[in-house]
Amino acid sequence: MNIDSVEKGLVIDHIQAGKAMEIYKYLNLDKMDCSVAIIKNAKSKKQGKKDIIKVEDNINMDLAVLGFIDPNITINVIDNGKIIKKIRLELPVEISNVVKCKNPRCITSIEQEIEHKFKLTDKGNKIYRCVYCDTAYGSN
Repeated sequence: MNIDSVEKGLVIDHIQAGKAMEIYKYLNLDKMDCSVAIIKNAKSKKQGKKDIIKVEDNINMDLAVLGFIDPNITINVIDNGKIIKKIRLELPVEISNVVKCKNPRCITSIEQEIEHKFKLTDKGNKIYRCVYCDTAYGSN
């Protein structure tokens, strides 16, 4: 398979195999007016298989969302066909409006305009807790 290189834009690399479409959705790449390539199940020495997303444009991204979905992602910023910046992600300490609290008694279930906020409480197990009701949410 032959996918063109990116002249100017982003390459979102080292995505856990099968997670590219979730990232595509969160970043609203379907609404972009530029070329987007999704490579699924590419061979990887480190991961066995990985997904890659190539975007032929620089876009604003919520790095916390990407870190929440997969903290092993690497973002390569490309200009003139060369990597000019490499961003390594990690689990965010706090996320807002990425996932919803599943507790039906949480204030976020009653008050629609309240942000859904979660704080990382267990980095090893990727467990977040709702800041309002303390309900646990696992990112896996």
